[in-house]
Amino acid sequence: MESILSIVLMAIGSACAASFYVPIKKVHGWSWESYWIVQGVFSWIVAPWIFALFTVPNLLAVLTGSPSGAVFYTVLFGMLWGVGGLTFGLSMRFLGVALGQSIALGFCAALGTLIPPIISGQNLLGTHSGVLIVLGVSICIAGIAIVGYAGSLRSKNMSDEDRQKAIKEFALKKGLLIAVLAGVMSACFNFGINGIPGFMDAGNVIQQVAAAQGTNPLFVANPVYIFVMFGGFLTNFAYCMYLNAKNKTFGDYLSVPSNVLVSNLLFCLLGGTLWYLQFFFFGMGQSKLPAGMVVFGWSILMAMNILFSNVWGIILKEWKGAGRKTIAVLILGLVVLVLSTFVIKL
Repeated sequence: MESILSIVLMAIGSACAASFYVPIKKVHGWSWESYWIVQGVFSWIVAPWIFALFTVPNLLAVLTGSPSGAVFYTVLFGMLWGVGGLTFGLSMRFLGVALGQSIALGFCAALGTLIPPIISGQNLLGTHSGVLIVLGVSICIAGIAIVGYAGSLRSKNMSDEDRQKAIKEFALKKGLLIAVLAGVMSACFNFGINGIPGFMDAGNVIQQVAAAQGTNPLFVANPVYIFVMFGGFLTNFAYCMYLNAKNKTFGDYLSVPSNVLVSNLLFCLLGGTLWYLQFFFFGMGQSKLPAGMVVFGWSILMAMNILFSNVWGIILKEWKGAGRKTIAVLILGLVVLVLSTFVIKL
């Protein structure tokens, strides 16, 4: 029952994550770099502090009592994840919500799940839980490959006019390169949260400090998010300010009418909060996994993210005109992704 609850909690977070770009699409009069950093303020700075303040007793004692080395590596991994975060946004810009998220999250799922135990020297094929982790990731990757195949079929079946209508800035080659980079770097977020036990301490030690201060196991990851997301914010802030200067878009923040400014801020607040909630629920779900399967939580989150991102892709008509065969292949891939999460019950 605990394992099923873990999947449900992560599914809720994934539904939030896949939905974050919907309100962001309603931002008007701002360039990408302007609305991306504004939503980032809400998702990477404001939300982590607010949720931690309400769920972590003695929060300041946890933050100040965490080893400086663990804090440093948590922030560092966050900065690397920040590269993944900003390229993640660009991947959807050039490929659309469905295909962009699928490719980026596929690489993120595999690397984020398998690298920690491998570097830690664990023999994944020598234990029952290790075999299940490899099996689950393999099924997840298979599902991602099927979804990717559906994406290639869609590109062949759609006319240039329909494709450009669904995704105004569609650029396949550029989008694929950016999506791969986004997936590789985004995996660093999991390293920041849970460290690489036996090799490099990061958020895993901060979680231990939080637990020692009486934090509910459901919420021990929340103080970690303050550090890891701050690192991500630094990377994104530097890049967005560079683009503001290069594109002369600093005026975006005040050039729009007051009513548009207010609506833009509200949509960025909503989008940023939805983005953060995936990790809030991920931390809760991870706490319900069997000890030997904790690392697999990352693969579950990514599989669910891909599922819900493609649901939104269908709703937003990104698959319009793709044909019945393509939609059938897409659905098959999504079913495989869902099945990959249930290996924890084997």
